[in-house]
Amino acid sequence: MRSCYVSGLITYPVKSLQGISKEAYRVDDFGFEHDRRFMLIDDKNKFISQRSQPKLALLAVNVYLSSQGGLESIDIFSDQLGHLSFPMSLFNEHIALDCDVMVWGDVVRSLVLNDSYTEKLSKFLGVNVRLAFMSDSSFRQIDRQYFSEDKRVSFADGYPFLLTSEVSLADLNSRLEQPVPMSNFRPNIVISGRVSAYTEDAWKRIMIGDISFELVKPCSRCIMTTINKKGEKAASREPLKTLSQYRRNEFGVCFGQNLVHLSRGTIRVGDLVSFE
Repeated sequence: MRSCYVSGLITYPVKSLQGISKEAYRVDDFGFEHDRRFMLIDDKNKFISQRSQPKLALLAVNVYLSSQGGLESIDIFSDQLGHLSFPMSLFNEHIALDCDVMVWGDVVRSLVLNDSYTEKLSKFLGVNVRLAFMSDSSFRQIDRQYFSEDKRVSFADGYPFLLTSEVSLADLNSRLEQPVPMSNFRPNIVISGRVSAYTEDAWKRIMIGDISFELVKPCSRCIMTTINKKGEKAASREPLKTLSQYRRNEFGVCFGQNLVHLSRGTIRVGDLVSFE
């Protein structure tokens, strides 16, 4: 058995919607290619997430690439919503509005579609929403409190990558009456192998393939971890309730680690993980 290796890779092209798992992903300046480059915003240009709109958990996403590998369009769909397609040709200065949007405490220059393009989404959610795209020319700085260098991040909560481990989830599930899937924690990189539960807490740097990562802080968890596949918050507040009994520290109730990549390349499921 390999000592420690990548067992899952997931991106979330639209913030707070479902993820896409693949066997390999390229890492660019933002993080995983196309990860959280799109975001739904309200009438005040502020991001919305499953925290206030748990029905977002019902929405799946597909990404379509051109023959040259560029982003061609994204689809948002569910059984209840139907299928919505957003070609990238919409995100230009003649159609989209170039404006500032808010994600947590950051103001980010983005291209935003008129709400006529997202009318069906708004009806589905019961609140008016628009779709924002962070172009290559936009720059959102990673929180300098935990990473001092100039480094951009997409619409992710704070950092380009979130790493979790299967053995840590197994430990948590052993304490729960009803186990939860890893998708509740929305990681980008899942690891497995001969490591103990929460051993990732002690890591400072890791290497996956040819890419080096710095672990900058534990990931504090919120009510989103309690939302199930039906788009409902668990009345029991699990797994957050149990996590709070043994995983609370100065950062909050934590599960997983936030990472910053120090180079580019490609990561594949099965890649060995070396750590220090």
